[in-house]
Amino acid sequence: MAEAEAQSSAIDFESWVTEKADALLRFAYVLTGDHQLAEDAVQDALTTACARWGRVSQADDPEAYVKRMVVNAHISWWRRFRRREAPAAEPTRTAAAAPDGTASRADAEAVWALCATLPDKQRAAVVLRFYEELSYAEIAVLLHCAEATARSHVHRALAVLKNTLSKEGAEDA
Repeated sequence: MAEAEAQSSAIDFESWVTEKADALLRFAYVLTGDHQLAEDAVQDALTTACARWGRVSQADDPEAYVKRMVVNAHISWWRRFRRREAPAAEPTRTAAAAPDGTASRADAEAVWALCATLPDKQRAAVVLRFYEELSYAEIAVLLHCAEATARSHVHRALAVLKNTLSKEGAEDA
């Protein structure tokens, strides 16, 4: 009987992963800004989720539970390996809009390059707020901090982005 339940649980996990894997990878990419880091974070989270699927599947929102695991996996990674700062390439802006969408892709790449310059918690807060459209309370839960701290992360990140864009605008003029 226990073997049948374990097999059923595994099947449920496999079908859930099949359904949610792309969304988790997109979320992780937006969070990390790097395809390989995103894949690693999702793989770590899914490995842990598989081992604990009985508890994870009983959560109110298993997807949110696993997304939190992705955030934790990424935070663990940058705590271990990102002690050094890496310079980011200067974002470039295109002057004319091309009909094939190159201008919008260039703008999106410039935004990602700017976001990559933010400290990890600020970038995570901005991604959760504006990409995932979470409330500050939800962000605080995911980042294991107070709601005021989550607001502070977003506010500081936006101030840095605004300042950087203002400087670029002054240089372009």
